[in-house]
Amino acid sequence: MNDSAVDTAKRAPLPVEEDLVAALKTVHDPEIPVNIYELGLIYRCEIMEDGSVEVDMTLTAPGCPVAGEMPGWVEAAIAGVENVRDVQVDIVWDPPWHPGLMTDAAKLELGML
Repeated sequence: MNDSAVDTAKRAPLPVEEDLVAALKTVHDPEIPVNIYELGLIYRCEIMEDGSVEVDMTLTAPGCPVAGEMPGWVEAAIAGVENVRDVQVDIVWDPPWHPGLMTDAAKLELGML
């Protein structure tokens, strides 16, 4: 067995993307009755080789009253997923969020379809 095969065998399993999405769907903007994933607030959710997860997200508006709290909610939700080692959540403003980023399910729930 070569060294890379041994290293691979010793690595802990990585989180599963579907589990991360399910976790993100448990986080809601308190002013909008739709989860942040369906709202289109998650721009990137990437599993790194070491099992850590990096999330780039935005908010519906820069003056969002929960802007200081929501990254912590996302971090806590992702941290609860099996095999997640660490979580980094960054708020980004580019591109700006707009209703066109919502899924059809979110639009339907909000009466926009």
